[in-house]
Amino acid sequence: MKRIFIGIKVEPEETLLRMISSLQAVLASEKIKWVDPANIHITLAFLGDTEEERIKAASIVLSKICSDYNRFSFHISGTGLFKSYHNPRVIWAGIDNAEELSGINEQIARGLRDTGFNLEERPFSPHITLGRIKYVKDKSLLRETLERYSDTDFQDVDVKEVILFESILRPEGPIYKKTGIFRLS
Repeated sequence: MKRIFIGIKVEPEETLLRMISSLQAVLASEKIKWVDPANIHITLAFLGDTEEERIKAASIVLSKICSDYNRFSFHISGTGLFKSYHNPRVIWAGIDNAEELSGINEQIARGLRDTGFNLEERPFSPHITLGRIKYVKDKSLLRETLERYSDTDFQDVDVKEVILFESILRPEGPIYKKTGIFRLS
């Protein structure tokens, strides 16, 4: 069994990296587990613990969908959080021009469900996770800091491939190992 997810790798550029560094500096006294910039991605589907045979089935689905799907791009813009400022859980950067991203997500989810995978039913909300919040003392500082970047444009991302990742959990942070690369046409 391997812990598997399907995603799009994002190579952070200078503007995004500066913002992340700024967030980390301003919120340094808070209990936030920051995502390593080398691990930044958009999750299209989380499969969880998956047997080798099922990984092969997912690979067949991805191969078919991606070979028929054209390359596209989207824009990373703004910051926010999941849950609320009273109970913050995840700090994220947002995605603009997400129509193609939502389209490929929908096709992949349909293909996986047709093959017997059980996926989360919640609506796709494209974002890049920047940090997972354990505890925040100064919630007004958190709000002020995120609002500073809420309308900031960070970078464009050209999508040429979808990746099947294995997530190897470690105390110092996860390692994401590429187990399959599926190029778009």
